Amino acid sequence: MDSVGVAAAAPDAGPGPAWQSKCPWGAPSTTSISCSLADVMSEQLAKELQLEEENAAFPEVVAAAEGPFITGENIDTSSDLMLAQMLQMEFDREYDAQLRREEKKINGDSKVSISFENYRKVHPYDSDSSEDEVDWQDTRHDPYRADKPTTTPRRGFIGKGKDITTKHDEVVCGRKNTARMENFAPEFQVGDGIGMDLKLSNQVFNALKQHAYSEERRSARLHEKKEHSTAEKAVDPKTRLLLYKMVNSGMLETITGCISTGKESVVFHAYGGNATEDKVIPPECAIKVFKTTLNEFKNRDKYIKDDYRFKDRFSKLNPRKIIRMWAEKEMHNLTRMQNAGIPCPQVVILKKHVLVMSFIGQDQVPAPKLKDVTLSSEDMKKAYYQILNMMQQLYRECNLVHADLSEYNMLWHDEKVWLIDVSQSVEPTHPHGLEFLFRDCRNVSQFFQKGGVAEALNERELFNAVSGLNITADNEVDFQAEIEALEKMNEDHVQNHGKKLSTFSSDGDPPIYDE
Repeated sequence: MDSVGVAAAAPDAGPGPAWQSKCPWGAPSTTSISCSLADVMSEQLAKELQLEEENAAFPEVVAAAEGPFITGENIDTSSDLMLAQMLQMEFDREYDAQLRREEKKINGDSKVSISFENYRKVHPYDSDSSEDEVDWQDTRHDPYRADKPTTTPRRGFIGKGKDITTKHDEVVCGRKNTARMENFAPEFQVGDGIGMDLKLSNQVFNALKQHAYSEERRSARLHEKKEHSTAEKAVDPKTRLLLYKMVNSGMLETITGCISTGKESVVFHAYGGNATEDKVIPPECAIKVFKTTLNEFKNRDKYIKDDYRFKDRFSKLNPRKIIRMWAEKEMHNLTRMQNAGIPCPQVVILKKHVLVMSFIGQDQVPAPKLKDVTLSSEDMKKAYYQILNMMQQLYRECNLVHADLSEYNMLWHDEKVWLIDVSQSVEPTHPHGLEFLFRDCRNVSQFFQKGGVAEALNERELFNAVSGLNITADNEVDFQAEIEALEKMNEDHVQNHGKKLSTFSSDGDPPIYDE
C-alpha cells in the first residue's frame, strides 16, 4: 500500500430536489483535500504553516516591515547579520513594552503625567504611539493664532495703488482688537471665538477695555473691604487670627459668641483661661473688637486729635492706625477709672484693636442698660446719686470727661451703676472738654427727671456741681457762651505757653480756668 488517505471521503451528493440542497437544516456539503503522508512530513509545509501562524498573530510586522529578511520567503538563518537584526528588533520591542508598563505604573490616575517617549526605540512596526495617545496640550497648533502671521512693515502699509492696506484698515484693526481681548482679566468673560473671524471696532474694544478695568478695580475694592474690615457680628481674618492666638495661648478658654454691636465696635463673650503671674484673668471676659471700617470714625477724630496724650502721634498715623489708638485710649481711660474706684470693666489685655475686659453680667447674660431696666423709685434715686458721685470722681480724680454719658452707656448690675464705653473720654483741658461735660449733664438730668427723681438737678446746676465752677447765667445760651469763653481762654494759654493749665490747685479744688 503506497499511500494512506488522510481525509475521509465525503458522502455522495446524489441527485435530489433543489429545495433539499438549500435547506438550512441539511448537512453542509464539504469537500476534502487529500494529501499523501510524504506531504505531511515535509519540512517546507511546516515552515509555511508556521509563517501563516506568525502572520495571523503579528499582522503589523508583515504589513509595515521593510527588507527581504522579514517577508518570510527568503529567510536565511545562516546569516549572522540577519540574526542580529532580528534579535535587536525583538529586544527593542520588549524594551519599549517595559517602558510603557513603567510609565503607566508611575502615572496611575494622576492628572499630571510623565512620558518616556524620548527613550523609546522607534520602529516602523511600532503602532503604540498612535495619534490617540497624543494629548492636545502637546500640539503646537494654537487655534487663536494665524498659521502664517502677517506683519506690518515699517512703512505702515502693504500693497500698491488701489490694493494698498494700511495699519488702520478696519479689518486688520478688528482682528487685532479681537486678539487683544485675551489680555483682559480672567474674571472678565469674553467668550469663545474659535473658528469665527471676529472683528471688533475700536469703539467697541475701548468700551470693553474700560469696563474690564472698572470691574477689576471694583472686585479689588470689594475683596479688600471684605478682608480688612470687620462687619456686623463678624471679624476679618486678621482679627480672627488674634482671637485664635489668645485661645491657643490659654488666656481664653473659649469664645461663645456676640453679645453686643455698636457704631464703633463688636463685643463678644468669652470664658477666661489660665491666670499668669502678672495677670489675673476673670472667669468671664468681654472682647471688644473695634471696627476697622473708617465710615464710623470720620466725625469722631475730634475726640482724639486734640487730646494732648495722642496729639503728637495723631498727625503721623494713617486712618487705620487711628483705630488702634482709639482702643489704646479706652484702655488708658479704664485704667484711670479703675484706680479711682469707679465701677467699670477691668482691663485684661490689649492686642492692636482688640481689647479684652472683664464681663459685666453673669452666665453669658450681659447686665442690662439703664434705659432697659425697670427700677423702683428708691433704686432710681440711688442710681442718680451714684452717677453724680461717679461724674465728680471722673472729673476731679481721674481728670476725665466721659463725653458720651447717657442711659445707653450705663449698666445696672449688683444694685449699682457701671460705666462703659469710655474710648471717646477726654480731659477737661480739651478744647471741647467743657462742652462735652455740659452735654453729659444734660443727658443725665433729662433721663432722671423723666424717671421721676424729684431731687434731680437741671443741666446747669449739675454742671456746676460736677466741675466746681460757678457759672451764673440765667439762660442756656449765656451759659454755653461762658463755657466757650473758658475754653477759648485755656486754648490761648496753650498756644502762648505751650502747655496745659494746672488742672488741680494745691488744696484739691477743681481746675482753674481763669487767670
